[in-house]
Amino acid sequence: MKKILVIISIFAIFIFIYFLQSNFFSWFNIAGVKPNLFIVFILLIGLFMGETLGTSLGIIFGISIDFFIGKNIGITGVMLGLIGFLGGYFDKNFSKDSRITIMLMTIGITIIYEIGIYVFNNLASTYGLIDILNFIKILFIETVYNTILVIILYPLLLKMGYFAENNVKRQKILTRYF
Repeated sequence: MKKILVIISIFAIFIFIYFLQSNFFSWFNIAGVKPNLFIVFILLIGLFMGETLGTSLGIIFGISIDFFIGKNIGITGVMLGLIGFLGGYFDKNFSKDSRITIMLMTIGITIIYEIGIYVFNNLASTYGLIDILNFIKILFIETVYNTILVIILYPLLLKMGYFAENNVKRQKILTRYF
């Protein structure tokens, strides 16, 4: 029962992040660049709930984002699915308790996501117009913006993540080390 409530709350958080990103951050952008909270959200799902749930929810949320925004359907789903998978991989190899580790994961995942989206969009584009300097500027600003938000929200993210992990994985945190 708790697992179902966690999944329902994940969908509610997704809707909240969608409206936050589309409305609130349109006022608070830096040089026209908004943070991408979906990257951080799917990374945390993968970190705390595993590769399978992170990948599947990343694909579902990515396809729904593509459907709402009206871009090429599937590109965001593939990239967010990859992020969910990498989050589950990072769970096995890195500590979630370190703020610096989470910051470095956010930086790396944001760079991977934006490069992947850029490459897929340029492959799907008929124009073939490549603007590397503008892309690097957007990549840098978005990476810094996501990292600052992770630094600010880290205690809340960690508390919610461990709560979800305890209810979804059905094992206590210390038992996997002994």
